[in-house]
Amino acid sequence: MAIARDQDVELTVTTLAHGGLGIARLDGRVVFVSDAIPGETVRARVTEQKKSFWRADTVEVLEASPHRREHIWAEASIERAPEDRAGGADLGHIDLSHQRELKQQVLRESLARFGKVERDVPVEPVTGDTGVNGLGYRTRISLHVAGGGTVGPYAARSNRVIPVQSLPLAVAEVAEAAPLAEKMVGVQRVDVLLAAEGGARLIIDEQAPSPIVERVGEREFQLDDGGFWQVHRSAAQVLTDAVQEAIIPERFDAAAGNLDLYGGVGLLAAAVGDRFGERTRITSVESDERATEHAAENLADWLGARTVNARVDRFLVDLEGAVGTRGAKGATVVLDPPRSGAGREVVERLASLAPAQIVYVACDPVAFSRDVGTFAELGWRLEKLRAFDLFPHTHHLEAVGTLVPIDA
Repeated sequence: MAIARDQDVELTVTTLAHGGLGIARLDGRVVFVSDAIPGETVRARVTEQKKSFWRADTVEVLEASPHRREHIWAEASIERAPEDRAGGADLGHIDLSHQRELKQQVLRESLARFGKVERDVPVEPVTGDTGVNGLGYRTRISLHVAGGGTVGPYAARSNRVIPVQSLPLAVAEVAEAAPLAEKMVGVQRVDVLLAAEGGARLIIDEQAPSPIVERVGEREFQLDDGGFWQVHRSAAQVLTDAVQEAIIPERFDAAAGNLDLYGGVGLLAAAVGDRFGERTRITSVESDERATEHAAENLADWLGARTVNARVDRFLVDLEGAVGTRGAKGATVVLDPPRSGAGREVVERLASLAPAQIVYVACDPVAFSRDVGTFAELGWRLEKLRAFDLFPHTHHLEAVGTLVPIDA
């Protein structure tokens, strides 16, 4: 029987794909299903039909998983039509501990498929999150504005603005400052953020940046209010601790040409310096000019620290061609690429420079696994791995892995 787009079908979901969608099969065809949990049978509406797969949205749960809960965000619930569901909390209908089990499975399967590595580690909760059901952790929220001035998040997998009355993942100060009830005609985007000082603030479209201060322990970091900083209130501390733990001390040489690649405002370079002392040599490389300027200020405590404003791939080409230096030989490299991963070119150039160890901070399990697979082809192994639930009620996770040469 031919099935048309917008037709309802009955599906049994077997597993969770990277991206938070359930996987089901219909007449042998893969169907990616939103708002479903592995083990459930649902009635779903077909929304997209490609040659290799279809997409569908759950409209009714016929046989519910024991892990299903009332959605933490009423505006994202399946009680609403799929096109009217707010995006940004795609696992909000699943028990929090089971969310972490599903993310663990996604990381494990990604590593096996793309990295050819058998590794299974728990996705660790951030202290304090479990007791509040993973709510109220975001210090940064991006909202969008419809043509008539309505403010809200986009619908899932859409650029349609959804009016909402609440922001359950935001810290209280951000939720209170968000202009959800206002009409903002002529505006396209509103970012709401809470820094360590000064209370919550709004950033309207691409207004001129203002400096803010964030803190990790006793250390302060300067950055622009529109610049990148982790959204979870505790993420910067969690990743600082994780990177420090991931570095194998016996393989660390403070005098080597240590690198912090995709370094941002210097958070992880500072983590290395705090672990191994003020004379640690480390170069933080970042393509954003303003972030590099802030990194120079933030790393001023370390005599051996310097910052370079450059694309990582071009920096590595220059480093490879440098004459009369050790380059990165014997160095420790912290690698924190964007969601798309470092990619083959960067991995190949980095491996050719013969560092002693690479600490890879990853926000995408598939991109990370692909890069791990490339490193393996080049004679490296994944020595250590941890994973963290820095984005409760979403499919995102953060992983920190240590790679060393196979013959090490």
